[in-house]
Amino acid sequence: MRKFILLFATIAATLSWAATFRAASAATAAAPEVAFPTGYRAWRHVKSMIIEPGHPLSGLVEGTHHLYANAKALQGYRKRPFADGSVIVFDLLKTERGDKAITEGGRKAVIVMQKDSKRFASTGGWGFEVFAEGRSDARKVGNAAHDTCFTCHTSERSRDFVFSEYRD
Repeated sequence: MRKFILLFATIAATLSWAATFRAASAATAAAPEVAFPTGYRAWRHVKSMIIEPGHPLSGLVEGTHHLYANAKALQGYRKRPFADGSVIVFDLLKTERGDKAITEGGRKAVIVMQKDSKRFASTGGWGFEVFAEGRSDARKVGNAAHDTCFTCHTSERSRDFVFSEYRD
């Protein structure tokens, strides 16, 4: 009898662990991903800026920035809120200085905000991703979007969580 109870307990524990593992795997697999923005440099250029050493954000995004918006995001810039399908790209490059000129260096990251109010409901309808060196296979944010990106963007809630402005 004791062997039967031990066998039953082992089977029950194994089934419980397997169910938990399947549920965790399904949750991880179902986590929404932000798509790499192929062809974004042909989109509308929104603005450029240089963040230099000493700026409060220099530790995170020091360098030359170019922001691009797809057609839906451009409409959102003109009349907020942004519609689902809006994509904003923050192209972050190293900044080179020499011969009394500031020029672009190598790409540090492609940072993306993708609007989908259902998929990204927990982060204001926006998905966030950082692609290191602009490589589509080098995701840096993943499931940490809330803590890595969104907490800073909450200060812009009244502007649909977007810091930048478009100037015609």
